[in-house]
Amino acid sequence: MILRGARAGVRGLSKADEASMRAWVEATLAGEIVACERQPRWRPAWYLEVNTAEGSKSVYFRGDRGISDSAVYALEHEKVCLEVLESQGIPVPHVYGFCSEPRGILMEWSRGRADLSTAQDKEEEESVQRHYMEILAEIHGLEIAPFRAAGLEAPADAERLALADLPLWERGFRRGKTRPEPLIEFVLMWLKREIPPPAGPASFVCGDSGQFLFDKGRVTAVIDLELAHLGDPAEDLGALRSRDLSEPLGDLRAAMARYDEVMGHVVDRRLVDYHTIRFCLTTPLATVPVLAQARPGVDLIQYLCWYHVYSRSPVEVLAHMYGIELQRPALPEPSGDHLSPMYEDLVTRLAPTVTEGDSFESYEGSTAYRTAVYLDRAHRYGAALGDEDLSDINRFLGRGYQDPEEAATGLEEWLTSAEPEPQAELLQLFYNRCMRQEVLLEPVLGELQGAQIQMLD
Repeated sequence: MILRGARAGVRGLSKADEASMRAWVEATLAGEIVACERQPRWRPAWYLEVNTAEGSKSVYFRGDRGISDSAVYALEHEKVCLEVLESQGIPVPHVYGFCSEPRGILMEWSRGRADLSTAQDKEEEESVQRHYMEILAEIHGLEIAPFRAAGLEAPADAERLALADLPLWERGFRRGKTRPEPLIEFVLMWLKREIPPPAGPASFVCGDSGQFLFDKGRVTAVIDLELAHLGDPAEDLGALRSRDLSEPLGDLRAAMARYDEVMGHVVDRRLVDYHTIRFCLTTPLATVPVLAQARPGVDLIQYLCWYHVYSRSPVEVLAHMYGIELQRPALPEPSGDHLSPMYEDLVTRLAPTVTEGDSFESYEGSTAYRTAVYLDRAHRYGAALGDEDLSDINRFLGRGYQDPEEAATGLEEWLTSAEPEPQAELLQLFYNRCMRQEVLLEPVLGELQGAQIQMLD
């Protein structure tokens, strides 16, 4: 397993970096780039068309996230996983090589499209979902020897099998934590206390499953394997529920039923719940250091959306497991002052125009607009929402804190000493805190707007 060392963020790749990438691609493929387009997203990546002696090749350069994501696996790790999977007959993009500067994987630009919600109809959606679950079962059935030979490590005991790579994410969280995080600390304690017995030996797992391309009712490629490792197959079933929050995957009960059918046994749904909670928590664990550093050039508003939605999801699954019904909190009326018109004017000036297309430049403009909308709403709602958080904690602890940060610290200290079981009042408190922050983000949540984690029973 290739783990990441400390690296500078790559969000702001220079023109010189892009020129170096292009030169390396042409040398690697012994061809000439005739088209190059940067993918409009938060990580550096490009689609390229290259003329070679063998004909035109469509390729994809997947750049390095950098330390800005507190990622725990180096990009070389994903390259190795792709190569082994291809050798085992799994449909993944072919890897042409690895560029050391700027860091990135050059791979086949596989045909098809992502996002199952774009399926032509229900029939295609169900067909693709079934096919993906069949491929996932096939992946879980692979011998692990080739992966171990490539450097992946098998968990040494039942605890490491259950926690998977959580300790790696927690390590980055501890390094970057600068403020109280009572919800994260509570869920971490629960995960370590409720270690499930192993359901079987370790398998190769995708880690962040549910990512694939499809065409005409069939999966054409399994993609984004940067978190792959050797672990419990139930990890991937839990991760599907996390992926479904931003990229709808259809009825996951039907998906699970197909997986059970192919595997020949029913997977313990409580084990899947455990891994759903564990995997969802890795997102706030990873985003806390990014938000604490708050460096310019990073899409902070996107990280903030991920942080709050994926903090809420473990609370919802825990409530379901313990038979607790959560109530949506009432929200305050917005307020304003002499600065409000300036925030509103900024939002208006940054609003995207109807002529802007799907390019990296339009993505950058959209990020600025979303940030302005959030700041405007934080100005109008933030103080009242903070007061409500403060009241909830004081009521729960029987204290009289005057400052929200001090109250959150007090709650975290109480959790650390009491190590409580999930209880209705505590889970409701956490749920309220998450939902109040989502109010501020609601207009800019994008694909996460209205996201609810699917329950399996």
